Amino acid sequence: MIVVATADFQLYHTVLEELRDRGVTFTTIEPDATVNNGLPDRTSVVIATPEDRVSLGDRDDIAFVAADPEDPRAAVDEALAALRGGGGRTVVGVDPGPSPGIAVLVGDTVVAAFRVPLSEAVETIGSETTGEPDALVRVGDGDRLKGARIVNDLPEDLAVELVDESGTTPYLGAGVRGMGDVLAAVNIARIEGEPTARREIEPTAGELQRIKDESRKRSAGDRTIDEVLARRVAAGELTLEEAIDEHRSDDSS
Repeated sequence: MIVVATADFQLYHTVLEELRDRGVTFTTIEPDATVNNGLPDRTSVVIATPEDRVSLGDRDDIAFVAADPEDPRAAVDEALAALRGGGGRTVVGVDPGPSPGIAVLVGDTVVAAFRVPLSEAVETIGSETTGEPDALVRVGDGDRLKGARIVNDLPEDLAVELVDESGTTPYLGAGVRGMGDVLAAVNIARIEGEPTARREIEPTAGELQRIKDESRKRSAGDRTIDEVLARRVAAGELTLEEAIDEHRSDDSS
């Protein structure tokens, strides 16, 4: 866990904002409290300025990041690098969908979280696993077509497991809309799955119809793509927008 222990007002708030944006687990403590009461037991990294009166005690397992108030992002980058270096295997959980939730865990610690368009999912996973020789990606099985598209586009040398995602999406209270996919990704990352490589998926009639229906919504009721184009969308050969454009082009030719 990352502990922020600084009396620098600007650094404190900018580092906390950066950590929240990345979905990182952290806590805060007054610098003097580290001298009087010590650090929390689960502390792995401390972020502070060289001027802060911070004591690590006899904890040689804790990394200290000397932060520059003018560059708080660099401090967070260094803290996450230290956290990944000593916490165990990097596991990426993915909750597939139109905007997949992606969570990066090192050991049992969440070090980063994202919710990105489907077209950016593989790139995001790649950036989080580069340089991690034993990284593992766990993909939920809830959305078969979108999950297969992600699995099939990942590098062949990256270990991938398919996870039964039943019960992974928690109840969300007021004020946290949009977080369900990310929290589900965290839970998926913690569940052992079945090793998988490329997935060959034959879309069902219902899945093809949903793609057609969505094309009509996206085109404001202007058109509905045919089954051939819907199959290409299902296979990841075309985005829905590209399929709609191709359908328009066929009509005008």
